[in-house]
Amino acid sequence: MTPEHLAQLLRGGEGLTVEFKRAREALNRDVYETICAFLNQRGGTLVLGAADDGTVTGIAPEALAQMRKDLANTLHNPQKINPPMPLAPEPVELDGQTLLVLSVPESSQVHSCNNRIFSRNEDGDFDITGHGQLLAELYLRKQVGYSENRIFPHVRLTDLRSDLIERVRRNVRLQRAGHPWAELDDLELLKSARLYQRDYQTGAEGISMAGALLFGRDEVVLGVVPHHRTDAILRVHDLDRYDDRDDIRTNLLESYDRLMAFVNKHIADPFYLEGNRRISLRDRIFREVVANLLIHREYLNPFPAKLIIQRDRVVTENSNNPHGLGLLRPDDFAPSPKNPAIARVFREMQWAEELGSGVRNLFKYARAFGGQDPILCEESIFRVTVMLPTLPISATASQTGVKPQPESGAESGAESGAESGAESQARRVLAALSAGALGKAELASRLALPSVSGALNRSIRSLLDAGLIEYTLPDKPNSRLQKYRLTAAGRVQLNSQD
Repeated sequence: MTPEHLAQLLRGGEGLTVEFKRAREALNRDVYETICAFLNQRGGTLVLGAADDGTVTGIAPEALAQMRKDLANTLHNPQKINPPMPLAPEPVELDGQTLLVLSVPESSQVHSCNNRIFSRNEDGDFDITGHGQLLAELYLRKQVGYSENRIFPHVRLTDLRSDLIERVRRNVRLQRAGHPWAELDDLELLKSARLYQRDYQTGAEGISMAGALLFGRDEVVLGVVPHHRTDAILRVHDLDRYDDRDDIRTNLLESYDRLMAFVNKHIADPFYLEGNRRISLRDRIFREVVANLLIHREYLNPFPAKLIIQRDRVVTENSNNPHGLGLLRPDDFAPSPKNPAIARVFREMQWAEELGSGVRNLFKYARAFGGQDPILCEESIFRVTVMLPTLPISATASQTGVKPQPESGAESGAESGAESGAESQARRVLAALSAGALGKAELASRLALPSVSGALNRSIRSLLDAGLIEYTLPDKPNSRLQKYRLTAAGRVQLNSQD
């Protein structure tokens, strides 16, 4: 959140989705009741370091670190907020003071604070624990609002894969000592994760859609969501179809594995130091992108989710129940999880970041990776675009996993002339384009070739892949009017050869 946005929020005053707390030296006792109420109602923004009238009071510098630590620890603690909801408080400087801003999403589940259930209206938070009608309405609204909560009473525990549940159990043990899921049996774990629920309207109880998608056998997953599918596509050389593909129709845990394997197969991981430690930019970025593709999807929509690796970028698309429309930016982003029960399992597995911090990290690392900010566009189809780094020509084949075929026979001999081999021809193409854009036939003529050959096509593709040349008509790669021109990187490459 930007200081300007925060100042505007403070001027607007408190309301159904906005609450201010002084919290100068320590957290107010009712902070967690407000967080619980936001989760149960429409979400909201909690500002720590502001009076009820919006006056900036700030947080004492010596108390800031402990306050952030207390918030993080307590929101992970089911004894305080149940089910837990990890959130990342964001420090913002305003009027010479530091405030903490907590963006709380509306949850798909009913949360309690100290075993009491809180809701909210324009006047503030109120306890509805003993109000049967209000509780029934709250549970009903949660089940209607989030498709992941749909109950399938005829899905049995034996229809789920116990090895996947054990995988989660084993993983959380490694991530955190004393994790509450670590010693639970399969059914207890499902209940704790809210993957086994009760419908307060019909009285039915059983495994939810989220539970079936996460842990179901393949036939169960497709029985619950028949159109469930994630398409991983490499489209670099064969632009009409694809160079490689994985049609994924399985549970979400193994969908994640296969998508990450596809990314690792086809996308290079450039060397990068954070401080004095090497980290994998590819892993940091695409862990978030792939998790987002699986978590924040509207599973009732038959639109197939896609991860498409192109020459210079990766694009993902998935059906969406938008909470807003337009581009998302980290400075004014309000996290709104679409499937919080699924998201929680991914977070506990350390496959996804806490709400809000994942988007900020994506922008941070994507800029270092591909030189540009990612594009996150929220509409009925949610799209994420991440630019890929520009690689030397020799690295292209290893990046895409599609190796150019060697020249042979008369074609190779006809093109040899004074120079031979793919690299020399690529240099000649760059030199020919230094005078201006040319089509393939024009390039063949400039290179004294009898026609547009397979070797010329391969040279053009390798230069496109390396970002040294580009289309003049990028939206119509197969147009008969298509020409090619040098990029800035191509001119640098050509000058270095001279």
